[in-house]
Amino acid sequence: METREAQQGHQDMNVPYPNIPPIIDSRPTEYHGTGITSSVAILGHPIHPIIVIFPIAFLSGVAGTDLGYWITKSAFWSQASVWLLGVGLLSGVAAAVIGMFDFIRIPRARSRRAGWAHMVLNVAVLVLTIGNFAIRLASPEFSILPTGLVLSWVVATLLLASGWYGGELMFRHKVGIVGSGETHAP
Repeated sequence: METREAQQGHQDMNVPYPNIPPIIDSRPTEYHGTGITSSVAILGHPIHPIIVIFPIAFLSGVAGTDLGYWITKSAFWSQASVWLLGVGLLSGVAAAVIGMFDFIRIPRARSRRAGWAHMVLNVAVLVLTIGNFAIRLASPEFSILPTGLVLSWVVATLLLASGWYGGELMFRHKVGIVGSGETHAP
């Protein structure tokens, strides 16, 4: 059973979403039976969407722990930030490697601006995170204000934008979507 918006979308643009202007290049031909399986999967389930939740959570959490340090000046929050940065960096590298395999192996990901924006934003996140982690190793408490705090909030904002573009790739362009008979690009 379809909603009125979905029926209207099918009638107007032959796409399964309401008649709103796409933010990134969308093609109606990519919506029906044209999904592409991820190149890195376990039992047919893509790995990249599973693993990205970890760096997103950890690196966004740094923005919160830095804010906690700014408010309380407690050493607990500075140590929490260092741990979150370290684990976020490790999991981010793992997600980046897997994501890069898909980016290189799936032409549809490279041919979309959303794919390039997602990749460039994530590279920026990793570079900023490496810098943020490096400045905190010597003195976790003294490097939070203001540099660490600013970097952590910039990274959290970039992750928000990058996640949006990753969603564009999955939901609009069906990259990494597994379905019956949907394993190769047309």
